[in-house]
Amino acid sequence: MATAATILDEAAIMAAIADVPDPEIPVLTVGDLGIIRGFVANPPRVRVSPTYTGCPATVAIEHSIREALDKAGFQAVHIERVLFPPWTTEWITQRGRERLKAYGIAPPNPSALAECPQCGSADTEEVSRFGATPCKAQWRCKSCLEPFERFKCH
Repeated sequence: MATAATILDEAAIMAAIADVPDPEIPVLTVGDLGIIRGFVANPPRVRVSPTYTGCPATVAIEHSIREALDKAGFQAVHIERVLFPPWTTEWITQRGRERLKAYGIAPPNPSALAECPQCGSADTEEVSRFGATPCKAQWRCKSCLEPFERFKCH
């Protein structure tokens, strides 16, 4: 059980939640996604931004963060959903981008073309704006002919 002194230890709180996985893309953590907006001491709360306001994974992510906080003894720390400023794919860490690519998902970038995560070719085309999750689109590589998903920029 955490003491009053450790409840306000921001580093310990952030460490307790750093490895909470994204439920839709399990190779990413909430830290990789850049959705943890910080900690406020009074009242103690972790600030979290959903990737977008309609993201179906938001409640699952908050539940997983709650479990991680409770497991670490931080039951008194609340979770605050922060909608402004809205999350952007620019907040995905470099490690997150590398993990997406290694997992076979093209990381977001402002270019009109995606780089194939299989062979690295830029000779690609969007097949469908809609992917397995709302944050991804279906693409195809014209070089290696492999389909892949691309994380949408927003």
